[in-house]
Amino acid sequence: MKGYIYITGDGADPAARQNLNDPLFAKVPTLGACMPNIRRVVALGDYIFVVSGKVSAMPIQQYVIGGMRVAEKIDALAAYKRFPENRLHHNADGRVWGNVIVSRNGKQHPLDHHPSESFEDRVKNFIVGADPVVLETEREVALGRSQSLQKLSSIIGKRGNRMIDVMSRWAKLDEAQVAELLAWLQGVKTTAARS
Repeated sequence: MKGYIYITGDGADPAARQNLNDPLFAKVPTLGACMPNIRRVVALGDYIFVVSGKVSAMPIQQYVIGGMRVAEKIDALAAYKRFPENRLHHNADGRVWGNVIVSRNGKQHPLDHHPSESFEDRVKNFIVGADPVVLETEREVALGRSQSLQKLSSIIGKRGNRMIDVMSRWAKLDEAQVAELLAWLQGVKTTAARS
């Protein structure tokens, strides 16, 4: 078992802006369009973790949002049929939402803003996850924001003042690092529930 952790796009912060749509930590967590390089190499049983993006307009610390175990890898057309709620659409706030980037015919969905040249790579290896651990409540997120940089610095073994300095855009984790990160996330949730 191994793991991967990556920083999502600039401005993506589910706690502050409710704008993270890939991965989706729903009842069945999924990662469908982002990080095709990680989705390609990750194996069943591995873990994927995500860090919030830098939000320039707000003085908030990035944090580890959560992670999931990889249960299945399917293609985007299979995901279109299996996860209709994840198909690209405009949500109630008018934002593009979802991580299934194909239309009914398997072609690029009109709401997918990525270049068409990358489409073929991005529709492969749709991740169906299991066992998600996500920082969701206000207290969990506050603890996550205050501890994530130091914790990842310790786990990865690299110091820095920003997430990008500690892990670049993404980092590979070994089994011990995955276990430590999972234990820390569970600990944050436990501590938040007690306070």
